[in-house]
Amino acid sequence: MFELRDLSIKVKDRYLIKGLNLVLDKGDKLAIIGEEGNGKSTLLKVILGLCDYAEVTGSISTKGNRIGYLEQSMRKEYLDKKVYDYLFVDDNDYYNKVNVLYKYLEVIKLDDSIFEQIISTLSGGEKVKISILKLLLEEYDILFLDEPTNDLDIETLEWLEGFINNTSKPIMYVSHDETLLSNTANMILHLEQIMKKTEPRHTLLKIDYDTYVEERIRRIDKETQVARSEKRELNKAQDKLNRIMQKVEHQQNTISRGDPHGARMLKKKMHSIKSQEKRLDKTELTEVPDVEESINFFFEDVKIPNSKNIIKVNYPVLEVDNKVLSKNIELEIIGPTHTCIIGQNGVGKSTLIKKIYDELKMRTDINVGYMPQNYDDILGKYEKVLDFLCPKADKEYIAIVRSYLGNMNFTREEMTGNIKDLSNGTKAKLFLVKLVLDKCDVLVLDEPTRNVSPLSNPVIRKVLRDFNGTIISVSHDRKYLNEVIDDLYVLTKEGIKKER
Repeated sequence: MFELRDLSIKVKDRYLIKGLNLVLDKGDKLAIIGEEGNGKSTLLKVILGLCDYAEVTGSISTKGNRIGYLEQSMRKEYLDKKVYDYLFVDDNDYYNKVNVLYKYLEVIKLDDSIFEQIISTLSGGEKVKISILKLLLEEYDILFLDEPTNDLDIETLEWLEGFINNTSKPIMYVSHDETLLSNTANMILHLEQIMKKTEPRHTLLKIDYDTYVEERIRRIDKETQVARSEKRELNKAQDKLNRIMQKVEHQQNTISRGDPHGARMLKKKMHSIKSQEKRLDKTELTEVPDVEESINFFFEDVKIPNSKNIIKVNYPVLEVDNKVLSKNIELEIIGPTHTCIIGQNGVGKSTLIKKIYDELKMRTDINVGYMPQNYDDILGKYEKVLDFLCPKADKEYIAIVRSYLGNMNFTREEMTGNIKDLSNGTKAKLFLVKLVLDKCDVLVLDEPTRNVSPLSNPVIRKVLRDFNGTIISVSHDRKYLNEVIDDLYVLTKEGIKKER
């Protein structure tokens, strides 16, 4: 149904993909994974002819199929439209599709009153739902989805999984949601940048996500063990040869001039040793696997006392732009608790934790850090990466900052470059570095794992699980909820209640 032949994509001086061959058939659910900035979204845009910044070679054949595309974020040109005008080109569109429309409205938990709302006033999750709804109404032959789970509530996530599994349409999608990947993918395309991000590598397999990860870990472990074993054996052989060489050199230096035969024998022996040394130098060893996902970060010297009052809120009304989202919100957080707030899209979760952050940042007895849902709300004030992390810092501190960035797989160009050129996943890691450098003991996090590679997310979850401070968060990442969170709250239009 769809085919790529020898596709190569180059951006500036760097190849993102070389020689990709791919066929997508009926029933295929192809998940594209990889670290931030490796070209996952670019690949989708190239196929659709929406990429004007890349050099492309090879062939793309859609074989006459109509491709529906869910972008990572809604275009600015749509934000001032009413939902109705975004969904329907004319009135006939509405009448032709009304039955399908109301069926999907019900399953994705939207009310038809949303038709009259301006898209810019919707929550992030509501925007994603509207975009998915438009795709479903158009009945495309193939679907390309770029981060379809971003901001979706758990109920809609589960519906989306069911839809992907039950449709016979081929779907190619980018996602960082490990649960979605585990439950839906039957093909994996892994895009990597190896050799310090100078060379692209791709792996394409008809295999489910969990099996791919397990086999990858086994292969990496085995190759690493073989490489280290070979290196140890080579070092032993070199050490033994060096000892023999030193002994022969000593004998040459001390042999009597009256023993020419002995000198010749020692010279011959040294020649043999030198030959062995050359052979050892030419030994080809198995290389330690070059992988990207080995990020490394941790919080130092952070501890919140068990009895410390972090915040106690009582909001009779939660509203934004005079729109009431929820009411009667009472919440108390004490000590180093890891708290998460879930709830349906549009109920005000991001508004609530931003309000909590605004209260906490006035405190002098805690050091609070914040990761917003929209990174540019904060990053938009800065031009350079180092401007955000260490404005007016001395050279010694800048060196420390660069080492932290290196541990998070930032390239030298990214460290010194403009923030606007970073991918969303790299921006997410930038916030994590900021939280560490600022020695924050209270973290307010809005969807902390949503833009980071699924192969790096386990590391992030472990660090947050081991964090000895307080976490107040919003997330729909089911692995994050299970592995990191102690107290789970559900926010509804009527208030907030503890789930566990």
